[in-house]
Amino acid sequence: MCLLRRERKMVMNRRGISGETRRVMKEFVYTEEFDRLYAYDGKDLGVTCAPGCTCFKLWAPLAEEVELCLYHGDDSREKAFRCVKLEPEERGVWSLTLEEELHGIYYDFQICRQGVLTRTADPYAVGCGCNGYRSLVVDLKKTDPEGFSYDRAPQKTVENIIYELHIKDFSYDSHSGIPQKYRGKYKAFTVEPEAGAGREASSAGEEPVPTGMAYLKELGITHVHLLPFCDYGWLDEAGDDSQFNWGYDPVNYNVPEGSYATEVHDGTVRIRECKEMIQAFHQAGIRVVMDVVYNHTYEADSWLERSAPGYFCRKLPDGTLSDGSACGNDLAAGRAMVDNYIVNSVMYWAREYHIDGFRFDLMGLLTTELMNRIRQELDREFGPGEKLLYGEPWRAEESPMETGTHAALKENVEYLDENIAIFSDDTRDLIKGAVFYSKDPGFVNGGRLLEDQVLDAVTGWRDNVDGFRPRSCGQIINYVSAHDNLTLWDKLLFTLREEGELKDQAVFLEPHRDVLAVNKLAALMYFTCQGHIFFQAGEEFGRTKFGDENSFRSAPEVNMLRWEQTVPFRELVEYYKGLIALRKNLPGLYDKSAKAFERISGQTIHREGVVSFLVDNRDPASDCPWDTLFVAYNASGAACRIKLPKGDWEILADHVQADCRLPAGEEAVAVAHGGVLAGRRAADWRRK
Repeated sequence: MCLLRRERKMVMNRRGISGETRRVMKEFVYTEEFDRLYAYDGKDLGVTCAPGCTCFKLWAPLAEEVELCLYHGDDSREKAFRCVKLEPEERGVWSLTLEEELHGIYYDFQICRQGVLTRTADPYAVGCGCNGYRSLVVDLKKTDPEGFSYDRAPQKTVENIIYELHIKDFSYDSHSGIPQKYRGKYKAFTVEPEAGAGREASSAGEEPVPTGMAYLKELGITHVHLLPFCDYGWLDEAGDDSQFNWGYDPVNYNVPEGSYATEVHDGTVRIRECKEMIQAFHQAGIRVVMDVVYNHTYEADSWLERSAPGYFCRKLPDGTLSDGSACGNDLAAGRAMVDNYIVNSVMYWAREYHIDGFRFDLMGLLTTELMNRIRQELDREFGPGEKLLYGEPWRAEESPMETGTHAALKENVEYLDENIAIFSDDTRDLIKGAVFYSKDPGFVNGGRLLEDQVLDAVTGWRDNVDGFRPRSCGQIINYVSAHDNLTLWDKLLFTLREEGELKDQAVFLEPHRDVLAVNKLAALMYFTCQGHIFFQAGEEFGRTKFGDENSFRSAPEVNMLRWEQTVPFRELVEYYKGLIALRKNLPGLYDKSAKAFERISGQTIHREGVVSFLVDNRDPASDCPWDTLFVAYNASGAACRIKLPKGDWEILADHVQADCRLPAGEEAVAVAHGGVLAGRRAADWRRK
């Protein structure tokens, strides 16, 4: 303890540190004692810029000296026009206050440790220049678009319909109708599409198919989930439009990505245009979920590690970097300043950019304790459950967690707050087949002996006996496709077509009747499971990547939404629209309470490939006209007639259309590769 205090005094006095002391400090940085002495709970790290004053604060507990360097531009070859030393404070913080407003000035730090100089951008920065090499001083109020201070999230709905979308994918296609200068940019969401091929009518007398934001509004989604748009690495922000990246390469966590901005050398433009995008979504009645990547950094030599070497990266006992992310380095969630960084970053995006929810990439590398803390912080400031939280409950490889913590993995779902959801890979693979084996079928496309699992999936696995068991279906995200792996359409083609046929790209673009039927059944299945609803943009019009299952850096022409596909696939688009409309009106399915699974009854396996069940759909707070739902799935290859319980029934969805509300007889007919959703008219049960 005394030695540690002496070491701290040496750092605070900016004296030279001996090699032996350096060795002890390197070992010390991994201990709980280090966190006890150096953890800083203030929320003012980075730059605070206001009229007449700019304050810089950096957490660099091992530094002997820290110097601020100021620049007029973001060119890394430009020399600083001014350098000023920061002063040491308590708990490893260095600070400097200048009595002048430096909005628009670029900066970085030079840190001295044992006589060795390290240059770093500010890991806490809220602005940066091209490619993120230099940080930017920003008075954030000056970046607000007109009316942004009045921007509010759309009113919460009874159900969350989440649409996963990549910013560049949305408008890169020339058929998107977006002006060319805005294609692939934040601004694409703020303009009305021009006429394009994707907007032509599919047959005489039909209305044109909309594109852009008009299409999203008409589709009926409640949330758009945007793939990572914090500043990320690999591509050149000043490069041409042929570059593509999903965005899971974080560099500056608190700054929007520059390649989506119309100007990359003025760091304020990306901030303003990102806010304009979010404002446009809100005006369209759509909430925004931000995909966040707090499990690793683009490079191990990150700004975080440069400011506090050895602290932010998780290591194995032999000293090598942990690689649970399969990206070369893992952030050491569970350490005080790592957790503080993540929590403060999430809260910053929620406050400054009005983000409505967060999806956590490889959440299994974070801890349940951290996730619950984020949930509590958001609830405290914005109201219980106001912000949506969910993530991937897995990791690529094992990774050593901090003592006393629980990895946020599927098997630890019981430790998560009931308002933190996880992606259900069980439901996904059950319906369409394992994602890592292209020919492996699921229930809808040829899989066998899956009926019992199908009936478990219906309750969001809450009624599951053998496997993991969530606290409620509110912890489950139901989906069958996302940016990872094959699109749903491609997966179905791989399982329903011979390999030789798929050598012709045209095959992927055709609306094959048999594949459309199976696609509809897959959609009906996860839309009638209890839990949250999530689907990949374009799934509703047969989105294809021509069999590319890992398109994270593939050409934008592979990844983009092909808006012209909405014409031949219009039947499928309408089916998804119908399911979305229905889902919002069925309390028996959108109920997220711990006892929601008790609404499910009458689970029946009629024969191989055919199952059905009943749903108690009553809710005094709802105007829904149906007191009971009947749901059947038929993947057997032959039609199946099922006798309905007594009552006045309507077919709400079948193998042809959804939200159709057709009269039903005594029997429901589930055709081959089709499903049925029926509702029984309520007999004034509210009076009972």
